[in-house]
Amino acid sequence: MKMNANQDVDVDVTVVGAGPVGLVLAAELALSGVTVQVFERRAEPNEAMKAGSINVPTAEALDRRGLLPAAEQVQREMLERVGSFARTADDDQPPGGGRRAPDTRFTGHFAGMVLDADLTDWSDPDLAAHTAVAGARMVPQRELEELLAGHVARLGVPVRRGVEVTALEDTGDGVLVGTTAGTVRTRWLVGCDGGRSTVRRLAGIDFPGTDPELTGHLAVADIADPEKLANGWAWSTRGAYRYGPQPGRVVTVEFDDTPADLPHARLRSRGGTPVAPVTLEELQTSLRRVSGTDITLTALRGAATRWSDNARQAATYRSGRVLLAGDAAHVHSPFGGQGLNLGVGDAMNLGWKLGAVVAGWAPEGLLDTYDAERRPLGAWVLDWTRAQIGVMRGDAKSAALREVVGDLLSTREGTTYAVKKISGVTQRIDLPGDHALVGRFAPDLWLKDGSRLVDHGHGGGFLLLDRTPDGAFARLAAAWAGRVSSVTDDHATPTGVLVRPDGVVAWASDTTGIAAVTGLEDALHRWTGAPSAPAKRETRGSTPRS
Repeated sequence: MKMNANQDVDVDVTVVGAGPVGLVLAAELALSGVTVQVFERRAEPNEAMKAGSINVPTAEALDRRGLLPAAEQVQREMLERVGSFARTADDDQPPGGGRRAPDTRFTGHFAGMVLDADLTDWSDPDLAAHTAVAGARMVPQRELEELLAGHVARLGVPVRRGVEVTALEDTGDGVLVGTTAGTVRTRWLVGCDGGRSTVRRLAGIDFPGTDPELTGHLAVADIADPEKLANGWAWSTRGAYRYGPQPGRVVTVEFDDTPADLPHARLRSRGGTPVAPVTLEELQTSLRRVSGTDITLTALRGAATRWSDNARQAATYRSGRVLLAGDAAHVHSPFGGQGLNLGVGDAMNLGWKLGAVVAGWAPEGLLDTYDAERRPLGAWVLDWTRAQIGVMRGDAKSAALREVVGDLLSTREGTTYAVKKISGVTQRIDLPGDHALVGRFAPDLWLKDGSRLVDHGHGGGFLLLDRTPDGAFARLAAAWAGRVSSVTDDHATPTGVLVRPDGVVAWASDTTGIAAVTGLEDALHRWTGAPSAPAKRETRGSTPRS
């Protein structure tokens, strides 16, 4: 479709979608110094209940931007609600004192089998290296979106609500975007507009995957007779349901031959009429079927959500000057709580790279690493959720498989394995370098003054930890001033760590000699472009040691 821009004002990046993924991306771009705007078709924020928590990389992303205290406050409020539910729903607890407090050691579940915090080996090195954000994991998506909206507003990013994208044209040097508010010109366009992404469809990007076989519901409701429901997950030949951990929160899962027409369904991914909202009657009927009771719901608190196990991944995350992130790039069932976190990871990875390309200090080829780094993780998440569907069906074979998996998850090794996967602490990107930290999210790195490395990077950019006796690493990185911030500390191992803006370790060393300096210089050139001043490479140094 040919369009003519009717405005003279250009913007570097236009983000479509003001959910958590779009807001994180917009914030990262703003921190990079580029001009960015957000279009959102909804006139008001989405009040539907979705994800109930975040994983470690997402919590650490908030921490890196100075948002940890706000997230911790959300968790405290969440625990109050959970505690209220536990006091009314747990018939096994004695009255008065002696009631159990909500467990803050967040573990999650696999296919509805809640992972026991007491069985988890919290001393495991992967888990022990990421404890600083333990008080900010139970952050529901709605509250996260509110937190991020405030962050974006403080950065001065305009969010234009009630604006829907209707057409786009990649002109090679930019994108013309047709909207319900007129045509705008932008250098880059990023679709963060969900599973039925209009941007993906208009860009002609295929969305292959597997078709749905279940219909799920998620809502908070007023229940006349909650004592008829089991607390936690329960299975039957008709499906499964969960009651809790908040008052009135219910989840239903029904396997059938004709899953409901959902936002993530194949036909809907190509556009079409809006999906009908979930009604009180629909939710009650579903809950009665899977619970085998005559439970009565009297009201919905906010909008309910209908979902499926449709699992798809975009054929490419980039087509010219159009990119995708979040559900626009991949959809799957919500089991294991991976979707929101996967999208936030996309936004953190893409934000600094696109910002660097727009700023001109990185070649456009840097954007190729976005698809290369994020696609394998997206494919893993799709399979992780598919595996859970395999043990949740109501047939005898799945029930038998669930018994086997349940036995494995009742062991210390099995529980710890699953907790590590769900929490995200084992995520790794294939990057050059042989140090164990390279490609991993940076661990909690405490400094002698009591601060952490992350405390020094709230404004974005690369962070370099220098623990050499003579500051050799920091002197070298000074040539990249403005892109790399150096923090010196007393000598310890690792002696040096270079952390990308998305929290991924780009280089690390346990030594202080010439080989370490050369490795750092290579990483700086690879990830932060040409130096803004001549690099002061060390010609001598202390003897490398382990």
